[in-house]
Amino acid sequence: MSWLTGDDDDDDRKYSEYDESSIRMRPNPKANKPRSKIRPEHSDAIEGRVFSVDRGRYGIWVAEGTADERQIIAARARELGRNQQGKVSVVTGDWVDLVGDTSGTEGTLARIVRIRERATLLRRSADDTDAVERIIVANADQMLIVVAAADPEPRPRLVDRYLVAAYDAGITPILCITKTDLQDPAEFLENFAGLEFRVIASRSDEVPLDELREL
Repeated sequence: MSWLTGDDDDDDRKYSEYDESSIRMRPNPKANKPRSKIRPEHSDAIEGRVFSVDRGRYGIWVAEGTADERQIIAARARELGRNQQGKVSVVTGDWVDLVGDTSGTEGTLARIVRIRERATLLRRSADDTDAVERIIVANADQMLIVVAAADPEPRPRLVDRYLVAAYDAGITPILCITKTDLQDPAEFLENFAGLEFRVIASRSDEVPLDELREL
């Protein structure tokens, strides 16, 4: 109803399309703002590599090999999303995109907003104690399998499992046999005849550190 004119009925019809009484509002018990489904692009994010995972905090190398190289601590951001099993896993070796305070100053915390595409994935298969297959490390190039020639006696089937996991992930396996001064490893190595992978022998009095560092 308007006091500007005497045509009250006409005015009511004219403005009826703006009547708010017909609007349906979704209840909001928390009285907070509705969350947008539009995710930010974070075009200013920087790249880093995860080197440690500890109870929701991730140690990350940034600018490796440069004068600005530093370690930072980060947490997962909501933008990271979820997979069918729940949270998207961030694992050691992942290349990630970071926003927030990436200075590396003590007490600061950055946020992981993206995981870059992974080149390799080393998985631990599900078993009786853990029904879910888990990712151990991402983007690994090599796996160094260390086993003693004696004391304790080497277990061929355990090494088999490591080799299968490495080949399945596309990772190059390397076998390092220690304590070869106590036992000749030739008989043990016959278990893997036909498989072409590098074997490094180590003795108590002659540890091939230079060769291992080069690899």
